[in-house]
Amino acid sequence: MNTKILPILRAFKSRLSRKIAFGVFTSLVIIEAVLLVPSIQKKELEILERSRAITQGKVEWIANNFRQASGTELLAQVQQLQKDVMLKQIVGGIVYEIDGKEVGEFGESPTLNYADIKSSEFSGLNRPSLNRRNDDRYDAAWIVPTAKNIYVVVIRHNVDSLNLELAMYVWGIVGLVVIIATFLTLTTMLIVGENVITPILRLREDLNAAANAVSQDSSNHDFYALSERRQDELGDVMASFNQMFEQIRQEMRDRKAAEASLKVEQEKAEQLLLNILPEAIVAQLKESSDAIADRFDEVTILFADIVGFTELSAKISPTELVIFLNEIFSKFDLLAQKHGLEKIKTIGDAYMVVGGLPTPRPDHAEAVANMALEMNEVIKQFKIDGHRDLQLRVGINTGVVVAGVIGLRKFIYDLWGDAVNLASRMESHSIPGEIQVSEDTYLRIKDKYVFEDRGLINVKGKGEMRTYFLRSHFTTINISDPTNLRRSHNRKLEKMTVDAIVKVKN
Repeated sequence: MNTKILPILRAFKSRLSRKIAFGVFTSLVIIEAVLLVPSIQKKELEILERSRAITQGKVEWIANNFRQASGTELLAQVQQLQKDVMLKQIVGGIVYEIDGKEVGEFGESPTLNYADIKSSEFSGLNRPSLNRRNDDRYDAAWIVPTAKNIYVVVIRHNVDSLNLELAMYVWGIVGLVVIIATFLTLTTMLIVGENVITPILRLREDLNAAANAVSQDSSNHDFYALSERRQDELGDVMASFNQMFEQIRQEMRDRKAAEASLKVEQEKAEQLLLNILPEAIVAQLKESSDAIADRFDEVTILFADIVGFTELSAKISPTELVIFLNEIFSKFDLLAQKHGLEKIKTIGDAYMVVGGLPTPRPDHAEAVANMALEMNEVIKQFKIDGHRDLQLRVGINTGVVVAGVIGLRKFIYDLWGDAVNLASRMESHSIPGEIQVSEDTYLRIKDKYVFEDRGLINVKGKGEMRTYFLRSHFTTINISDPTNLRRSHNRKLEKMTVDAIVKVKN
């Protein structure tokens, strides 16, 4: 006997076996409950109908023997039913005339009222069909015709004793269900424990031993899975175990070799990330994957576009075009690095750079202006056979922006704000070979550079705005050509320069 019980006890030690036992037991209880609920409901109806039948017999006796009774006399006869030994469950009642007028009531007032009776299909005295159960109370109604009128009699019953009888019946059924479910569950666990749970527990021990062998790189191992021979699915699992173990050991060896090369690749990836994003932003991304957005109260943005690029792209091959753009933008990247500016992105033949972020600097406008002037010089170095010299159209604006990285993939450090939009408008409304700046930028560096007032122009989305063309730094003015001085809007400096020319001629 112990040899049969021990596998069951061992099986119940595992979490899996307890889940199986719970599932089997619960399923059996639910199935049997579904099958037995109708019988319980049928038993309840039988008990209530038995009580109702006794009362109905007395009501029929009153109807047959008191045909000349008035409503008050009928109520008195119904009330006398409480004194009947067989009708101790009657605790109250009420009598209505057929039009709904109440004749009188006694004891507890029934919850089944005349409105309920009137709204239902009611069979009458011989085939009563109207009743209502409320916890331990049960109301039943009958129509009683007499020579004087037709009456509706509603009697209230105390069904406590009937509930007890029903509860005993229910608990008997429940006990039977539990016994059957328990027996079937134990039988199932005996079979499952011997054929499934015990081998699984042994396999778990093998897995722990295999983990130790792998971590210690040990070649000595003696597993249960290697000694057991089974011709079923668990046997297939055991056969696969040894193969898996050998594969894991080999993977561990390969992993150690790969870790060294992975470290090199991580360093390359780090460098690549630094080529894409500013170092400060890379550091923030390592700490958190949340969106990064910082406000900068004063930066200067530059947009540059190659004039005639669309026409040029139609006349040379895509490969030549990409090589050509790469050469140009590589030169621009070196200029951005030279002036300490942050390249944001290139879109087609457009180049965007900004000064004053992610690390603020006071001379951001001067740095961008210097780069713009050098970009115009750099572009002159590039020529393609059969095409005219290349020119840039450049726009610059200074203002407030929000800069950061958003999204989950293909990160790019970008700018947002009205200042960015206006810088783009400065570029698109400029003319070939010119560097157009907004008035905000002009006011910040007007004392250090030569400008030409373009006057008021209609800027899309902004209306009329005064803009300026950046010509050169003051140190680059050719004093032998006084016409250059007329392009400056710094009148005080112009006068000083003219005085210097007069002195030279004298």
